[in-house]
Amino acid sequence: MTHDDIVRMTAPERLALIGDLWDSLSEEDTPLPMPQFQELQRRMASFDRDRDRAHAVSWEHLKAELIKREHP
Repeated sequence: MTHDDIVRMTAPERLALIGDLWDSLSEEDTPLPMPQFQELQRRMASFDRDRDRAHAVSWEHLKAELIKREHP
């Protein structure tokens, strides 16, 4: 695929290509820098604590709440 081929693609086609390229990478191909890894670990631990205390909400619940706020 050439640059010209990519430029002729529609925006949704290019976004799909980006997704396909990203999905083709393994974790070993995209290592996190240590500060980002530590922050991710911190957030996952916080999420696990909140889930255990029933403070976490599902994506479906959060999305519905955001939509409700957008369109009262």
